[in-house]
This record gives sequence, structure tokens and C-alpha cells, in this order.
Amino acid sequence: MLLLTFADYLPQARRLAAQLACPCLEIGVHPFPDGESLVTLPTALPEHVLICRSLNQPNNKLIELLLSAKTARDLGAKRLSLIAPYLCYMRQDTANHPGEAVSQRIIGEVLAGLFDDVITVDPHLHRISALNQAIPLKNAISLTAANEIADFLKRQLDNAVLLGPDSESEQWVAGIAGKTGFHYAIAAKQRLGDTQVEITLPGCNFHGRIVVIVDDVASTGRTLAQAAVLLKRQGAKAVHAAITHALFCGNAEQQLRQAGVEHLWSTDSISHASACIRLDKLLANACRSLPDVC
Repeated sequence: MLLLTFADYLPQARRLAAQLACPCLEIGVHPFPDGESLVTLPTALPEHVLICRSLNQPNNKLIELLLSAKTARDLGAKRLSLIAPYLCYMRQDTANHPGEAVSQRIIGEVLAGLFDDVITVDPHLHRISALNQAIPLKNAISLTAANEIADFLKRQLDNAVLLGPDSESEQWVAGIAGKTGFHYAIAAKQRLGDTQVEITLPGCNFHGRIVVIVDDVASTGRTLAQAAVLLKRQGAKAVHAAITHALFCGNAEQQLRQAGVEHLWSTDSISHASACIRLDKLLANACRSLPDVC
């Protein structure tokens, strides 16, 4: 078995390879002036190849993944497994307006045509309950970082209130609360546009409390920032944020700091300064469940 990765995810991939006790090699990428990519793989490949890359900022990455997967097959790989801790294009699961592409289904079918297995963490699924409904593979594996986040929070704090930003987060936040022993509450969220949300805090007393806003994805940061402002107005002693996927587009991190978020903690699904919660053990356990993996 061999783990292949790209320069943008090399540290995380090396940790995963160490967990699996297998070699980790980098796929070379040469960008041409016109924006095309030349990818180069090692020429000697075993029958089972893992490709590890998180798919934030996905458009170029998807093309490079396509080229890599096809080339790996040409070089003799019999089984290809994708480890994508962050999985892109999962939000658009229906056409909300005539003519819209249902990107979840399209990208899911592309990945299913390239790989035998796909492993990801806390994918952004709305109206479906299983990842293989989006990626039609027997081994479309959706993991959760709840245990890793809970263990991290227990090491950081003796007590806190966990706040989920919307009703969709309740099951996930409740699981983290159960493992930490912390109380939790769920806010209400109304989305008004791509960058506009309206948050209503639950009827809890946050005065003098340490609050951790817990979310699976932070992109523009508007949801977390608005919740933090409301919590500070209610007298919260401190506000922190724990996030699985820290996309942090544009000035999202600056907004969160200005809103009063003291600590930003995220998993290393995406390379970022806040990425202090490691996923290599979680991912390695899933990889070991695949055929032909020791």
C-alpha cells in the first residue's frame, strides 16, 4: 500500500501514513502559464493506492485529482481510495431554480467513477442521510470529528456551554456535549443570502459563562460572528469556536476576532493556523477497514 498526496496537504498526509505504517509520496504538480496542470506520479505503484487531499478551493484540485487517478490506474493500481477530509460540492443537492446544476450528484458520480473508496469527515449533507446517496459506492464512508473535538475541548476547558448555530447541528452538538459533560444549547438560524444570516439565541442564561460555538463548516464566518456578538451582549465570560472545516473565506477570521471570539479551534481537515485538532487516527482507522489494508 502507498499513500499519495499533494504539497498543500503534505503534513497531514505524512501523519496519516505514519499511522498506517506505509510510505507517503508527493504527486508533482507543474502549473503551465495558461492555468493547466501537469501532474507526475511515482512510476512504481502497488496494487492499492490511497490518495489523500482535502478538497477546499476545489476546482483546480478536482482536475488534478482526475488526472492523478487515471494515471494511477495506467501505472497498475488495482484499487484506488480517496481520503478527502473536506469534501466539496455537497451542499447543492437539488435544483432550487430551473437550470441549476445539482453539483452533489454530478461530482459524486465523477468520484465514484474514479475511486473504489471515498472517505471523508462531516460532509455537508442536507436532504440525504448517507454519503453513498451522493457518491454511489459501497465504500463511501462518512466519518465524524465529534470525538476528536470533544477530547480536545475536555483538555482545554473544565466547563463550558456548547452552542450549536442551528437545528441541523443539534444531534452533532449533543454528541459532543455527551462526551464532554458540558451543557449545550441550540440557536435558530435564518439564511437570507450567501453572506447574510440572522441568528436568534435560545432562552438560556449565558451571563458569566464560557461558551464554545460548535459548527461543522465556517466559510464566511457570518454565522459564528453574529452568534458571538449576541453572546457577548448577554454577558458571556468568554466565547470560543470549535469547527471541523475552517474554510474561512475572505476576511472571515478577522470578523470572528472582531466579534469577540477569543480562540478558534479547528481540525486539520484544512490547513490553517487554527488547525490544532488532528484527524490522522480517525482516518487511519477507516483506512484499515478497507479491503487489502493491513
